[in-house]
Amino acid sequence: MSKIIKQMEMEALKATFKDVRDLVVLSASKLSCQADNQLRATLRKKNIRLQMVKNSLTRRVFADLGMNVKSYWEGTTVLAWGGSSLAELSSDLEMFVKKNDKIIKVKGAISEGQEISFRAALAMPTRAQALGRIVSLALSPASRLVSQIRAPGANLAGQIKTLSERAPAEPLVAAEAVPAAAAGQGQPTPGVEIT
Repeated sequence: MSKIIKQMEMEALKATFKDVRDLVVLSASKLSCQADNQLRATLRKKNIRLQMVKNSLTRRVFADLGMNVKSYWEGTTVLAWGGSSLAELSSDLEMFVKKNDKIIKVKGAISEGQEISFRAALAMPTRAQALGRIVSLALSPASRLVSQIRAPGANLAGQIKTLSERAPAEPLVAAEAVPAAAAGQGQPTPGVEIT
């Protein structure tokens, strides 16, 4: 292959993978045309793309793009990318790998430009799960703060309600003290001079 053709292929790979950071690396040997067509058609419906690549050129392109991938470049290599998250991509591909385990093998996965195992990719949260977790983590301190701000007011309201519901039990004591002070029969209050 001439240098010009290699350079053109590398430019095409750079254009294809410049914004892709999550991939699954597969090895497909002895894949029939019918199985390949069926696999690609089914995955295309899920917005997942497949591309068979030349190892030496792809290794160089990935190095230029800042992806730290070193161990997947032996044998035939098929790159799969797309979907809403790496976990969803991995789970969709796992079904086909289980059906065609003698033909398609998983080499591993790439997450944010770093090599990870396929099991780790399957265990990762989907985009919706990750966003839900972030929202719950963001709202948790806010809900605690609101409950702490509302707690003293709620306690005070509860105490006022309890006092208002209580029957007046001691008005007799207050009523007896008023006539005695009005008649002047009581002792003067200590510390108060009467003139």
